[in-house]
Amino acid sequence: MEPDIAPEVLRDWAERIDAGPFSSLCFGERVAFDNPDALTLLGAVAAWTRRVRIATTVVVPQLHDPVHLAKALATGDRLSGGRLSVGLGVGGREEDYAAVSADWSSRTMAGMAERAATLRRVWNGENLTGATRPVGPRPVRPGGPELLVGTLGHRTTRHAARWADGVAGMTLDVDVEGTAALFDVARAAWAEAGRPAPRLTTSFWFALAETSPDPRRQIHRHLRHYMNWLPADLVDALAPTAGFAGTLEELRVVLDRFAAIGTDEVQLIPTSDDARQVDLVAGLLDRIG
Repeated sequence: MEPDIAPEVLRDWAERIDAGPFSSLCFGERVAFDNPDALTLLGAVAAWTRRVRIATTVVVPQLHDPVHLAKALATGDRLSGGRLSVGLGVGGREEDYAAVSADWSSRTMAGMAERAATLRRVWNGENLTGATRPVGPRPVRPGGPELLVGTLGHRTTRHAARWADGVAGMTLDVDVEGTAALFDVARAAWAEAGRPAPRLTTSFWFALAETSPDPRRQIHRHLRHYMNWLPADLVDALAPTAGFAGTLEELRVVLDRFAAIGTDEVQLIPTSDDARQVDLVAGLLDRIG
């Protein structure tokens, strides 16, 4: 989501992440913005990597025809050898809906659940179109990639227990206690629904003192670009406490706290294209195991 990112920079990051100890390479979707298209990028990342899980955090299904989305995601899953994890969210930007003539009123959990069901039906080989053959290709894993609900809310989490395999969360201000509460809601909701224990992930923006003379200012600059649909004064009010700004050792302490609440994966959202961050965090992960 940084501005003016060249393809070779994206490939460099992907290859470094794939070579490191990381569990996932993640990217999200926006339409009315200057980032790469998420589904096109999925194909490129599948070709650039061999090992790492590829996670969409998140795709907004209401911005797509659900059958076509199922085909695109299944293609990415096959190209990556079954390494795809799909985060789905309703999105919070009306301009993205308007850009593709999507109905803003469809931005509901019921609408997302309906589209998730369509993805699964297509991936299971059902013929939903009346064509001579069902829409393919079939994903690598029977039933398709895991589906995670992208949310910060307890109510949304409870609703998603009926169809999601877990939670693709985010914490704006690295709130470990708040994340723990969300995960407790998820565990209870999945158990009540008779589902297997959910996969629990969270994410936050970060900037390192080792690569930036002013990591807090780096995050602020990034948010001014990324959160361009909001009034600048709101972004400026959020920036002083948003994400993590500090040293590698301080990041280690934060990651340990998330591990202690049972987080399956923490996804670090970069606020600079400096690839040294990848190598430094890789070194940290190697040290702490």
